[in-house]
Amino acid sequence: MLVRLGPLDADRVADLRPYFDAVPDPRSLRGRWYSLTAVLLVCACAVVSGARSIDELAEWGQRASDTLLTVIGIRRHLLGWRRAPSPATIGRVLGAVDGDVLDRAVGAYLADRHRAATEPTRTPPSASERLRVIAVDGKALKGSARLTAKRRHLLSAVTHGTVVTIAQVEVGAKTNETTHFQPLLTPLDLAGTVVTFDALHSVRANITWLVETKKAHYIAVIKTNQPTAHRQLASLPWRDISIQHTASATGHGRRESRSVKTCAVPDQLGGIAFPHARLAIRIHRRCKQTGQRETRESVYAVTSLDAHQATPADLAAAIRGHWGIENSSHHTRDVTFAEDASTVHTRTAPRAMATLRNLAIGALKTLGAANIAKTTRAIRHEPQRALGILGITHDPDTHGT
Repeated sequence: MLVRLGPLDADRVADLRPYFDAVPDPRSLRGRWYSLTAVLLVCACAVVSGARSIDELAEWGQRASDTLLTVIGIRRHLLGWRRAPSPATIGRVLGAVDGDVLDRAVGAYLADRHRAATEPTRTPPSASERLRVIAVDGKALKGSARLTAKRRHLLSAVTHGTVVTIAQVEVGAKTNETTHFQPLLTPLDLAGTVVTFDALHSVRANITWLVETKKAHYIAVIKTNQPTAHRQLASLPWRDISIQHTASATGHGRRESRSVKTCAVPDQLGGIAFPHARLAIRIHRRCKQTGQRETRESVYAVTSLDAHQATPADLAAAIRGHWGIENSSHHTRDVTFAEDASTVHTRTAPRAMATLRNLAIGALKTLGAANIAKTTRAIRHEPQRALGILGITHDPDTHGT
């Protein structure tokens, strides 16, 4: 599995250390032995190696050689030995670190990695390379709930294609996601980017801000929570419009086919009750599960893209890509890293652990890893590979640490 990642040279992989250096240390100077960056790097390397809990983060450090600990930045004791941080130390650090700043640091790192990994190699670029697409999606941390506290909930901005989480905020409860839409996307350069989201975020104020302030495009799925727009979309003359794109897929005992139609909705003809809408989209899905009856469903969406900016195939791929985030990111976090089973719940620690999982998945995805579970198992047996994957190469002792 590690052979697929290719050579991990310094020119190809950005160094994570400077990004962690920008995170302020919440601890007092008194009694502090480990730098915040060193603790976070131990955690990052451990999660890349498949660690799921705070105990497993510490165990990775305990197994690491003196050479690895030196490169990470673990200080040498007066007697000459180096000791990795204990579970208690790691737990205190992750519980106290500023979650917003840590998310921004990791998001910036992954955005830089994603940009370097996905730069178009052809001139001119293909249609899929021209469209930079980001999904906005939420996820609950189920194991973080306690009798006295609701489970934590995170809202993320995730790239399509090579799935990388480039921004994340904590929203507290799922019903509050829409109020965090703008804070999540504000730090990002979205000019010319297509943002996809589900019906929950199809809020006019957010869409207007996205187009007029961020200069981005959107593809918004419209359901019955937007009754006027949904009624207008459903009543368009779809029967008179030819199918413009079809796709089918078979797997896991299921056969699915999708057909796409688009319809222009110019303002001078009345438009629809949605800001900056240029095209209406109807995706008709037919699904046949083995041993069950075929199901059919029509999904409606609107976009600010014009017909000359995106083909029906491009639009279908973007909508399909948004649905795929659930499998590409959430499924990996839950199955490979057991996020839903995690009982970490103290202060910022649940969010910090989720951020570290995003970091590991994004770093491996940008290197071409297709199966995160197999890759992390392989790295577990070669712990020194974790440093190269995160671009950690130099010895901080030579830099005065």
